[in-house]
Amino acid sequence: MNNALRTRQRMFALALPLTAALYIGAEGVNPKGTDQIVTTTAVALKVLPIAAKHHSQLYISGSLSELALGAGIISYGAFAMLIRKRGSTAATVAVLLGGIGAFCGVVVNVLVGINLAAAATAHVTRDEAARFLVTNFNSGPGQAFTDVYAFSEFVAPIIMGVALWRSGRVPRWLAVLFALGFELAEQTASVGMAKVVLQMAPFALAMILLSGHIWRAADEVAPVNDGHAPMLATV
Repeated sequence: MNNALRTRQRMFALALPLTAALYIGAEGVNPKGTDQIVTTTAVALKVLPIAAKHHSQLYISGSLSELALGAGIISYGAFAMLIRKRGSTAATVAVLLGGIGAFCGVVVNVLVGINLAAAATAHVTRDEAARFLVTNFNSGPGQAFTDVYAFSEFVAPIIMGVALWRSGRVPRWLAVLFALGFELAEQTASVGMAKVVLQMAPFALAMILLSGHIWRAADEVAPVNDGHAPMLATV
């Protein structure tokens, strides 16, 4: 049982660098100018020609974004496994907020990427495609998912950074690097792979270093009492 818990925690640890890689891949592949919330016809008519020309990239970017958000949920769970005493309440709040936000982000990224590519390549006029996109984004559910996603992606990393700071399980500078790096990563626009990698480097570095801490913390997993008497050490 102890080995199973240790293996599980190490598997969780691997989700952190995977999350960073997926985020970088999604933004790096995404065509420049398409990562916009399409709430007006003017914006729709601006992004549709770009989407029609680069629809394959949009499908790939949208798929990577979905995977990144899923891996992000697992990463928040990994942080919670690391923070066991001080900061555990804040970590729990961050996990719940981050998980709900990531779920909403999955919906929003379908609208931003996959739906945009589909509308741009559908056999309809550009005005009809624009109306479809604007209607989606301005619908009640569309606005609700977008608002929750925007709120949680800003607040959850800060709360988790506070939890990491208070826990004492990692250096405080690493807790700050994680929070600031995550915020910077969320603000990164599609500006080409090289610039995306540079802008997301602090976030990626924090995730790699935190992954190492979670991996090493797996060795601290307490033995599980299976009801048998403890084995006495031999002299």
